Amino acid sequence: MIIPVQDLPLFKQKALQWASSFDAVCYLESNGFNDPYGKFNTLIAIGVKDEVTAQVGSAFDQLEAFRQNNPGWISGFFGYDLKNETELLSSANPDGLQFPDLYFFAPLHLIIIKDGKVEFISDEPEQVFDLIDQQELIIYKEQPAIALKSRFSRQEYIDAVKGIQEHINRGDIYVTNFCQEFFAEHTTIDPLAIFTQLNKVSPNPFSTFFKWKDNYILGASPERFLAKRGTKLISQPIKGTAKRDADIQADELIKQQLRNHPKELQENVMIVDLVRNDLTRSAKQGTVKTEELFGIHSFQYVHQMISTVVCELQEGLSAVQAIKNTFPMGSMTGAPKISAMQLMEQYERSKRGVYSGAIGYLSPDNDFDLNVVIRTLLYNSARQYVSFHAGSAITYHADPVKEYEECLLKAQAVMEVLGGL
Repeated sequence: MIIPVQDLPLFKQKALQWASSFDAVCYLESNGFNDPYGKFNTLIAIGVKDEVTAQVGSAFDQLEAFRQNNPGWISGFFGYDLKNETELLSSANPDGLQFPDLYFFAPLHLIIIKDGKVEFISDEPEQVFDLIDQQELIIYKEQPAIALKSRFSRQEYIDAVKGIQEHINRGDIYVTNFCQEFFAEHTTIDPLAIFTQLNKVSPNPFSTFFKWKDNYILGASPERFLAKRGTKLISQPIKGTAKRDADIQADELIKQQLRNHPKELQENVMIVDLVRNDLTRSAKQGTVKTEELFGIHSFQYVHQMISTVVCELQEGLSAVQAIKNTFPMGSMTGAPKISAMQLMEQYERSKRGVYSGAIGYLSPDNDFDLNVVIRTLLYNSARQYVSFHAGSAITYHADPVKEYEECLLKAQAVMEVLGGL
């Protein structure tokens, strides 16, 4: 049912506030970015009709069975450590969050906002609208600054990068994504206030507020992992980052430098090759192609180099299988993929969990859209543990000091909202 709404920004605030009182919420916000593959501007999945929670082992099979029983809208997340199910890998680093490896739910109520129209998919759409309309918006108190710690000192990170480059010199890998965790223990935050502020400071096309019981994912992701539109699969890996400048001419120069930077081009093309290879597992023979190579896209803090790789889906292959065939995403692993994941398990000091996993939805027509969980704050309110990771691509030509600075640049929006390091 489509219900007219006068003030869309206010309605979205009220809807998210109302939704956040439920045990499960998935709020996906495109922030007005022009996306040829986007199906809507905003999606809000609210409340649990049915759900599946799974750990590594048979998580994809459990999701496949759940999908068979719930052919309508479902939304949820995939944790990075599902790599241990798709390949012979393991994860033994510390995990302060203790999120499940996979969680999906079929919502009681779904709200889709597209082209200024608000559609309610619910057994009681008018009642849901009235409850949202009656919400009195909470005035948030200012969040006290949080004392964040890092798993690496600046020097330890730089030394680790040099160690990784020795593996590159030996030919063990060509490129990898090396990540570090920033965290705070014994900390309480207001997830809704933090997300609202984060989305204001850093509006991105795959922004997410996700709640599952005591667990929160507050995301400002710019990156699509994988989408399905009809018989077409689309992956849009990001590799290549440059800081924006307030001066228009200087900013344009930075864009041109990124477009022609040998190291950034090198890491992007290596990941594009990896994604092409991943897609062949699900593609009709001969249909994998690069639609856009080295596209420069601008966001609040950074310019990013984004490529688009597509293919036609093999007949008879399920949506869940297509996701499994490419998981985890190449932009967060490296090449060769398995060797890079094995090495990062040695060099990193925390379990990635939902970070560098994916969040999104499957729709009744079996299309889906999944982001890459980056630029994202994770919070377990029961354990009072706040966490976010930042990473950068390490290649032969990488400058360890600049890679450390790139991590801080990517963390800037979250740092700003939390009060910084």
